[in-house]
Amino acid sequence: MTARLVLGLAITVAAFVVAGRRVFMLYRLARAGQPAEPGRTADVGTRLWTVATEVFGQRKLLKWTVPGAAHFAVFWGFVILGATIVEGFGALFQRDFHLPLIGTQAWLGFLEDLFIVAVLAGLVVFAVIRLMQNPRREGRRSRFFGSHLGPAWLVLFMIFNVMWTLLLYRGAQINTGNFPFPHGAFASQAAARVLAPLGKTANNVLETVGILLALGVVLTFLVIVVYSKHLHIFLAPLNVATSRRPHALGPLLPVYSGGKPVDFEDPDEDDKFGRGAIEDFTWKGMLDFGTCTECGRCQSQCPAWNTGKPLSPKLLIMGLRDHALAKAPYLLAGSDDERAALPEAVRAEADRPLVGDAEAGGVIDPDVLWSCVTCGACVEQCPVDIEHVDHVVDMRRYQVLIESAFPKEAGTMLRNLERAGDPWGRGARARLEWTAGLPFEVPVVDGELPADVEYLFWVGCAGALDDRAKRTTRAVAELLHEAGVRYAVLGSGETCTGDPARRIGQEFLFQELAKQNVETLNTAGAKKIVVTCAHCFNAIANEYPQLGGHYEVVHHTQLLSRLVAERRLVPVHPVDAAVTYHDPCYLGRHNRVFSPPREILGSVPGVRLTEMPRNRETSFCCGAGGARMWMEESIGTRINETRTDEALGTGAEVVTAACPYCIVMLTDGLNTRKQQGAAAEEIEVTDLSALLLRSVRGTGDPDGPASA
Repeated sequence: MTARLVLGLAITVAAFVVAGRRVFMLYRLARAGQPAEPGRTADVGTRLWTVATEVFGQRKLLKWTVPGAAHFAVFWGFVILGATIVEGFGALFQRDFHLPLIGTQAWLGFLEDLFIVAVLAGLVVFAVIRLMQNPRREGRRSRFFGSHLGPAWLVLFMIFNVMWTLLLYRGAQINTGNFPFPHGAFASQAAARVLAPLGKTANNVLETVGILLALGVVLTFLVIVVYSKHLHIFLAPLNVATSRRPHALGPLLPVYSGGKPVDFEDPDEDDKFGRGAIEDFTWKGMLDFGTCTECGRCQSQCPAWNTGKPLSPKLLIMGLRDHALAKAPYLLAGSDDERAALPEAVRAEADRPLVGDAEAGGVIDPDVLWSCVTCGACVEQCPVDIEHVDHVVDMRRYQVLIESAFPKEAGTMLRNLERAGDPWGRGARARLEWTAGLPFEVPVVDGELPADVEYLFWVGCAGALDDRAKRTTRAVAELLHEAGVRYAVLGSGETCTGDPARRIGQEFLFQELAKQNVETLNTAGAKKIVVTCAHCFNAIANEYPQLGGHYEVVHHTQLLSRLVAERRLVPVHPVDAAVTYHDPCYLGRHNRVFSPPREILGSVPGVRLTEMPRNRETSFCCGAGGARMWMEESIGTRINETRTDEALGTGAEVVTAACPYCIVMLTDGLNTRKQQGAAAEEIEVTDLSALLLRSVRGTGDPDGPASA
């Protein structure tokens, strides 16, 4: 007893010293980052519920049934088997130790053994999945491509060691009469039957050896965890608890420096505009990097990665984490003399630019940064709530605002926004051209909205200036007129919401445009706003409140669905067509508007809706988000063509969407496939409103079908 007590306590102290030093270094590294923006710990009740559902309930993980179930078994195995660790430490002091009150009850012994078996089954599933998705065979198609595979296999091996050593000492305890459970522990009893022929003396030795092995393996596992990506075991609850609520999609945050928004009109001398070095990230960013599980779910869903671009959200986070750890001695050094004394490799790491090509030694290649479409598929899939899009945009902000380094095509778009208030440079005079030929007058706001106007119709740049999007605007205007909805437009009073400027990183221009629009809307007395563009919808509803613009904003599909339900619009004329619907990222995934578009399609007689394999939360981006609409796609295959192929694969005659960006991208993709002979000329791309108008009126939209 004395020997095993001394040995047990010695290995415990040694493990806690080694692990503790690492944890303290990681804590100091996180503190070396910037303060996070306010609100990360607000609404405690919601945050606790999120931890309960996402961490303990494994909500996101269980969306992938087989690996999710395996992870559920292993996670809850370690939670339940925490009791066996207490029992093991107690047995160092008292051979027949048991937990107070419940320590001898059969249900506890059964539960512990059940999860030992469940964990072993989960390990088999994990091993099979990793073998089937081996990057050496699958290449980029494997979600484990780029992950640290050696440490992952080591951890699986260590978990296996935890389980068999538990069974060893529990079986020996049964044979020596020191096991606390008389019944229920079925797996331990099976182990005891195997060990019984060895005799009592051997079992006495195996009991001591088993306890020391079990505790030694657990403590070694603890050290491995804090030195590996499995640190997420401890960090995941913290990361989930401090994530942006209700979800990290929809609005982007303003530029924060020192924990407060940057005032672009009067910035402080030490303000940081975005992230230009690893220490410019906040402690929440550092927490994100350390929490990454390298599971590759984000990578498997990323449209950039799936079309041959260099961007993998997983590899991006891993690269930032590895750089932070390599630079840590430099960041934590107390003086310039200490930094000068550091190894050359550490000082070289400290000199690396955060963003730069291979020749410059950059941590993140510029092509990685500019490939992002900000669709949010990575954030949606991440089981530990890493905020990939925020980090991408923050790095873009530094590149645009400080380095003036961004794709040249984007420069044209930004100049047009600054000069003319729209990405095409058409100017305010062209914003009412879409009304020409309508059989009724479209009211234009001159000053304050009349009291009888229910909705301000925000037309948007695309809706006013792009020929394909104009058809949607006209269709919506006709439907609102048909339903008797009183609305008005701003006409030349509109300017771009600033969404493309903000997504590309030009926050200063975004705020200029947004403040101008907020002033216009507030002067007009706008309360309810209806929009046809998913990006305008997101900006006005979610981001304008940051600048004093608080409105009730609805997407046109939401309003039209309601009007149909209220019988103010009655689709009676059949539209005999096979239809598929593409969920725009900024309407669906970012803002959870999934049902209204499908309700509209379901109300149109004759429409046969077939969903694409990737739909709703898992919808595949059209390729236009993140200001990619105005940047050439020269790496890999085109995202819009990949999505078009998915739409064509449904056999649809009509491809519908609910955002002008998506209409443009899918139309271009369809045109390419028609030229290649891969699509019939009769297939068209159109907004849902055009189909609804055909059914309500029995005719096409005012300019004819929005065909490709």
